[in-house]
Amino acid sequence: MRNTIGGRSVGMKTSHVASRALILRLFLGLALLSGFKAYAASPIEVKISIDTSRTLGPIDLTRYALGQGGLSEQPMIGDHIDQIRQLQPQTINLFVQEYFDLYPAHGQYHWVTLDKAIEAVLATGAKPIMNLCFKPKVLYPKIDDQIVDPTDYSEWEELVYQLVRHCNQDRKFGIEYWLVANEGDIGEPGGVPYKFPTFQSYLSYYQHTVSAIRRADPTVKVGGPAPADHKSPFIDALIDSAGRGEAPLDFLCFHLYSNDPREFEKLIDSMKAKLAKHSQLSHAETMIDQWNMSLGNPIMNPYFQPAFVLETTLGFYKKGLTRSSYYHIRDYFVDPAVFSKFLSDRGTAFMARWWNEMPQYDGLYDNQGRMRPAYYAFKLLSLIKGQELPVTGTSPDLKALAARGGSWVNVVLWNFPSEGAGKPYEVMVQFPSEGKGNVRVVRLNPESAVNNLEQIRTGRISDLERDPLRVTLRPYEIYWIEVTE
Repeated sequence: MRNTIGGRSVGMKTSHVASRALILRLFLGLALLSGFKAYAASPIEVKISIDTSRTLGPIDLTRYALGQGGLSEQPMIGDHIDQIRQLQPQTINLFVQEYFDLYPAHGQYHWVTLDKAIEAVLATGAKPIMNLCFKPKVLYPKIDDQIVDPTDYSEWEELVYQLVRHCNQDRKFGIEYWLVANEGDIGEPGGVPYKFPTFQSYLSYYQHTVSAIRRADPTVKVGGPAPADHKSPFIDALIDSAGRGEAPLDFLCFHLYSNDPREFEKLIDSMKAKLAKHSQLSHAETMIDQWNMSLGNPIMNPYFQPAFVLETTLGFYKKGLTRSSYYHIRDYFVDPAVFSKFLSDRGTAFMARWWNEMPQYDGLYDNQGRMRPAYYAFKLLSLIKGQELPVTGTSPDLKALAARGGSWVNVVLWNFPSEGAGKPYEVMVQFPSEGKGNVRVVRLNPESAVNNLEQIRTGRISDLERDPLRVTLRPYEIYWIEVTE
C-alpha cells in the first residue's frame, strides 16, 4: 500500500493517520486469524428469556447430518463410530465409487467391500444416502470422464437393479435415499469419473438409472443432480423434466461452500422457488448433500467453524431444508494406484495433490484422526431435540435454540456477527417459568487441547433470582445451558 494519491505524495498528517489505520486493520486481522479477541467497545447488555411453560412444536436437528468423501474403499469412519453415534446423525452420505469394484466382469457382482462401508454407517445409527458415482470397466472400457453412457444400458440397469436388490432385500439395509451422480458438471476435479457434456446426457443417464432403482424397490426415494455449481443448468433441466413427468424426482440435491451462512439461505429459497413452478413436484425434498465453509478461502480462527455450523444449520431449519450432509466426517489420504484405475493421469494427480499434499479443513476429524471443534457444534445440535421452546431477546448477531427433551431443557447460544468483526454481548439468560431444578453452564472452547466443553457454572434455578445467569459471548463464541427439572 503506497502513501500516494494519483502519483503524488499525501501530507504527513494524512500519511500518519493512514499508517495508524493500516496498523489497526492489520492488528484486527491478525486477531481474527489467531483467535485472540480484542474489542474496543464494552459488551452490549441483553436479556434472553426461555419460556419453558409452552412449546412451539417438535424439533429434531439431527436430520442436518453428515457425509464422507469418496476417497477410499476402506470404511473411513470405522475408527470413530462410537463418537459419531453420539451426534445422532439420521443420514450419512456415502459415495458408491468405482474403488468398491461392484462389477468386476460381465454378470459378476462383488458386494463385500461396499457392505463393510454400509455396515460402518449403520453402526453409527444413521442410514446411508447412496451416492452413485461408479463406472465399471466392463461397461466403460476407456478411461475418459466425458464418456458417460455405458456400452450397454440394459446391462447397466441390471447392475443397478442388483445393487438395490442386494442392499434392501438380501441384506435388508433399508436404504431410502438413492442419489444419481455427484458433481457431474465438473468431472474428475470432483473426484468422479464422469463429466456430462450436456444436461440432456445427464437426463438420459438419470432416467435409465432411476428406472432400475425403482424396479428393484418402488418404495425408495431417487434424486439428483448434485452439481458442484449450484447455478448449473443441470438443476433446471432435471426439475423441468421431472415436472413434465418424464422421470421421478423425490429430492433435489445441490452443493455450496461459503463462509457466509446467508448464502445458504438464499440458495434454499431459490431451489424451493424452482420446484414450486411445478405442482407435480410439491412433494420433492431439498437436500444440500455437500456443504462447509469456503474450501479456497477457509477462515482459520478456531472459533469460526463451530459457530458457522450452528448458524448455517439454523438457516437450514428456518428455511425448511429437508436434509443436509456436512462434508465431511474425516479427512483421508487417497491411494493414487486405486484412483488411476478409473481416473485419467491428470485426474489422479489432482486427487493426490488435493487430498495428500494440500492442507485440509473439511473433516470433523483430520487426517490423523484428531477431533476438530466442529464436532462439538454437532454434539450441541443433537441436544436440540424434542419440543422447541420460545426464545426472546435474540438479535441478528446473537442466536439461541432451546428444546425440552424429557426432564431436560437444553439451550445453545452463540454470537455470529452479521456484519464486520462483530461485537461482544453480555447476556443475562432467564427461565421465568422455572422455580425448581438445577442449571449447568458450559462453554465451547475450541482452543483447548482437551476438555473443549468447559463447565463454568452449576447451581440451582432458585439461585438465579439472587445471582442471575450471565455469560459474555464474544464473536463466534458458543455456550450451552442445561436445566434439569
